[in-house]
Amino acid sequence: MRMRRERPDGSTAKIRVLKPPAVRRGELIDCAQAMFLSRGYERTTINDVIMATGLSKGAFYHYFRSKEDLLEAIAARFAGQSLGFVATLQADRDALASLNLMLSVGREWKLEHMRELRAMFTTLLKPENAVLYQRIVEAVFAVLTPALAAIIERGQAEGAFAAGDTQVAAETLLWLSNGRRPVVIEALVIAETDPDAALAMVVRRVRAEEALVDRILGLPPGSVKLIGAERELAVMMRTWGEPDHETNEEAV
Repeated sequence: MRMRRERPDGSTAKIRVLKPPAVRRGELIDCAQAMFLSRGYERTTINDVIMATGLSKGAFYHYFRSKEDLLEAIAARFAGQSLGFVATLQADRDALASLNLMLSVGREWKLEHMRELRAMFTTLLKPENAVLYQRIVEAVFAVLTPALAAIIERGQAEGAFAAGDTQVAAETLLWLSNGRRPVVIEALVIAETDPDAALAMVVRRVRAEEALVDRILGLPPGSVKLIGAERELAVMMRTWGEPDHETNEEAV
């Protein structure tokens, strides 16, 4: 980014603001992520990002060689956020408790960041962002799959799980959750006007998934808690449907 300084003759000169490489790179990723979400990945060019950040082309290419590199960086960022949930799997508790703890931590994080998630989902799930969404899913799954496989293997060693191939079981569980996406999208739209109907829709879907996950892992019915208590999900649905007061105030 460049600032302007007034010369003695009244003209102005550009002053280059130097920032640590990590900060500059993070700003580029922030800018690209915002533009990809608002315009769509295919409709955003490298020049768009360069102009928005005020950097020179040379400075940009010092950090990223292509738009694809930016996409990979954004996906890596989302995957990095998933590491916090993965860490709960390594806690000193049995495999089933570790799995349910990870799911619980994930729910709490979503509730705390509901406003950001709402803004993200309303754009990320649009057709023009299919490439970005898929890359993020792949990056996150690359982090979560080995962690889930490890916990399933630990559960089998404990004699609690009977899933067979741990890698296949882990991949199946993740893609099962990803298949929930269309239902969640529809429910979130409904939640804006009828949170109770949205809640019922999601509960039906997730309870069915819980039964499948218990079977896949060879567990007794009711062992895995994908959503926990329904009241927790109800709070999430109500929060999603609440108007964004900050946005409304800014518009006044």
